[in-house]
Amino acid sequence: MAILFHSLSLHLPNPKPKNPNRPKILSPSATFRRDVVFSTASLCFVSFVFQNPLPESLADPLKSPKPLRLSIANTKSWFQFYGDGFAIRVPPQFEDVNEPEDYSAGLSLYGDKAKPQTFAARFQSPDGLEVVSVVIRPSNQLKITFLEAKDISELGSLKEAARLFVPGVATIYSARTIKVKEEEGFRNYYFYEFGRDEERIALVASVNRGKVYIAGAAAPESKWKDDELKLRSAAISLTVL
Repeated sequence: MAILFHSLSLHLPNPKPKNPNRPKILSPSATFRRDVVFSTASLCFVSFVFQNPLPESLADPLKSPKPLRLSIANTKSWFQFYGDGFAIRVPPQFEDVNEPEDYSAGLSLYGDKAKPQTFAARFQSPDGLEVVSVVIRPSNQLKITFLEAKDISELGSLKEAARLFVPGVATIYSARTIKVKEEEGFRNYYFYEFGRDEERIALVASVNRGKVYIAGAAAPESKWKDDELKLRSAAISLTVL
């Protein structure tokens, strides 16, 4: 998992062909400063296995200094991006910056499997300081089991699963279970909002058919104060299909 944390390149992707159904793609003329901030913010929430376990005091949101009220915006007018088994709403003016998947990466004459794509979706604000991303991983990479996980509760309770999704040095400000009604019952989503190294992250995770879907919105603390409603709403808009 350390590879995931360090894998983001400081080079922006090449422009893709225009598609009116997707947000516009960032021009490669972005500055180095924007790249550096984007690099740290966008991958902070995808390192969901850590060498140091999360201390119990941080895993309990009731012990955080300021319990956060979960306020969200109406996202129905936002662009809805459909990915592999999920959908997510993209904040207005956010740009698609996900690099095209290199299907030949990791292949060899001996039939090795291609390396998994780091991001299933990735968007950023025009200034590059705020990011919304989605990653997908097999549930048995987070919790060793021979069974195919069908719900995130199989990875543990909200408090127990915090060890999988939140860095041990982070402070959790809010955590809760969100139940969404579906045709065959309810699906559970775990929500965590936490701070780490002058950054704030809102993260939502859910499971379907043995895959864990993780959506996160990240920004510097200074930006979060103005845009927390928008960023939190983007993360919570994750829908497992």
